[in-house]
Amino acid sequence: MIKNIMIKKLSIIPAIFLALVGCNQPENSYELSSPGGQNTIFFELENENPRYSVFHGGNEIISSSEMGFVFKDNDTLGNNFEITGVEETSKDETWEQVWGEKAEIRNRYNELLVNLQEKSGKQRKLQVQFRAFDDGIAFRYVFPEQGIKDSIFIMDELTTFNLKDDGKAWWIPAYHEQRYENLYEASPVSALDTVHTPLTIESESGLALSFHEANLTDFASYTLFPQEGTELKIDLVPWADGVKVRTTDSFTTSWRTLQIGEEPKDLITSYLILNLNEPNKIEDTSWIEPYKYIGIWWGMHIGKYTFWEGPDHGASTKNAKEHIDYAKQLGVDNLLIEGWNKGWTPQWYESHMHEFDFTTSTDDFDLQEVTDYAAENGVRIVGYHETGSNIDNYLKQVDSAFALYNKVGVKSVKIGHVGSKLNMKEWHHGQFGVNYFRDILKKAAEYNLTVYFHEPIKDTGERRTYPNMMAREGARGIEYNAWSEGNPPDHVTILPFTRFLSGPMDFTAGIFDVEISQGYPGRNVHSTTAKQLALLVTVFSPVQMFADLPENYVDKPAFQFLLDVPVNWEDTKILNGEIGEYITTVRKDIDSDDWYLGSITNEESRDLEIDLSFLDEGANYEAQIYADAEGTGYQNNPMELEISKKEVTATDKFMLNLGESGGTAIRFKKL
Repeated sequence: MIKNIMIKKLSIIPAIFLALVGCNQPENSYELSSPGGQNTIFFELENENPRYSVFHGGNEIISSSEMGFVFKDNDTLGNNFEITGVEETSKDETWEQVWGEKAEIRNRYNELLVNLQEKSGKQRKLQVQFRAFDDGIAFRYVFPEQGIKDSIFIMDELTTFNLKDDGKAWWIPAYHEQRYENLYEASPVSALDTVHTPLTIESESGLALSFHEANLTDFASYTLFPQEGTELKIDLVPWADGVKVRTTDSFTTSWRTLQIGEEPKDLITSYLILNLNEPNKIEDTSWIEPYKYIGIWWGMHIGKYTFWEGPDHGASTKNAKEHIDYAKQLGVDNLLIEGWNKGWTPQWYESHMHEFDFTTSTDDFDLQEVTDYAAENGVRIVGYHETGSNIDNYLKQVDSAFALYNKVGVKSVKIGHVGSKLNMKEWHHGQFGVNYFRDILKKAAEYNLTVYFHEPIKDTGERRTYPNMMAREGARGIEYNAWSEGNPPDHVTILPFTRFLSGPMDFTAGIFDVEISQGYPGRNVHSTTAKQLALLVTVFSPVQMFADLPENYVDKPAFQFLLDVPVNWEDTKILNGEIGEYITTVRKDIDSDDWYLGSITNEESRDLEIDLSFLDEGANYEAQIYADAEGTGYQNNPMELEISKKEVTATDKFMLNLGESGGTAIRFKKL
């Protein structure tokens, strides 16, 4: 019969589960429910093959699904098993983030570890570790040392997610030369392409689902490949020779995760991915600080400056000092300088093995002079390394490059990987890339450097373990508006429910001149200026760039919101939201009693009534409101906004009036 594991209150088990107990079920079957009973995993050996299914309340989410691996020479590890033992554990702890969207996170789950062994042949062992949370489930494989030293070549993973119901999936294609930098498409699960995770689904069951992975270490990341009907299969990203994973003696996969919400906004405040990562390994974190910054960056993308040397070189000593002066004038403490080193050419973004020099300045730039001038003016320089995806070249220089930044007082570095493949050979998100990005992160920690990656591997929560991992790109950012057809208005209303579920993004918002008056003809940001303010709340990152030309911020009253809005939070709540339509996010400052609101919409204008009950009961607040001016939309006076103030309390309702691709940003200052 089924063995009920960690079910504290039988009264909460849905009738469908109770009916299973005592029926003619296979002997080797186990049931694991989450602490609150919301989610349940069933595991069984069916004809000696491991299979699992998932329920949420009375709803079957994942029907019986396959598990296992295929090694080299078509050697299958997925049948002929017997269960040699099970181990049951549970945990309920609260841990504190070094920085984050929520200061304290509760980690509460029940766990079942199933020990399997082949009944004949090589008699290899395999462990499957399941965890059931109230906001989802996770499992991973552990292939322990078998007592024989040998190389392991994984050619395929057999894991499937056999979805009970179809649904609307929001996805970007895998194996694309632009990596993760594509616009999201929506289609039925039954009509999917091979896709990256996070994969978000609005199920026909009425639930919101997100498939992803956590704690990805020394393994290939996975994509999802459609099978017949609504079944999805894991497709491990291969090495160039087709092998999926290379290892010796043993391996542990990342956690295969499924977050489950009653509605899409519930997914955003699920911290399941972080909870599945190891605790912080950096003992002294005093050097890890969130920050805001400006840069020469936007000027390069709109064509005002060049990345490479020449008369319009952005990273000249003269231009850098002028931007330091702007930073001081504006009250921004950090400045990003890209293109200061040798190796940049007009073809820098093309896929070939560029030879950047990470310790030699261009002829018109003096790193020491610039960093000294910055320090004298209370500004810190954010470093930049563009590898061009020539990883061999970068690894030869990384120690000397990081040591140079230590010498000149640079505390944070942006690291780019432009190119369709690493070393023009390996996918960014294969095992090679997984190990490379983790090694660079650990190397940066040795030099007390915080980092944020562009053209990265997807986030799987490693910021918990190495909190110097501040943010990453890993999606189609705002720069596409500068030189292409741009991002449509709904793009930023999709990202919170998809890409942002994996972790912080350096989206580079805060453009005031949304019509790009100094840039390429016909380009614009497809947004109102008020929406750009609101993005500083709806987009979470501990490093937030005010991306516009700094001169566009001077003497602009709305810039006050950018100065005020924090980058580190005590709490986050999602007041409303529909994927691709709109979202309203509120966050509480970790250093004060103030709350901040960001609300954005797609190309449709809309009025949203919100409840202010998130504010402290009995307290008065001054709402400092930055909103679209009446009649404003992204195609009609997009830069017009209204700034007003109003006293409010937790018992009040508040009406937000969002223009087409518009937004509202509010600071609730406690009085």
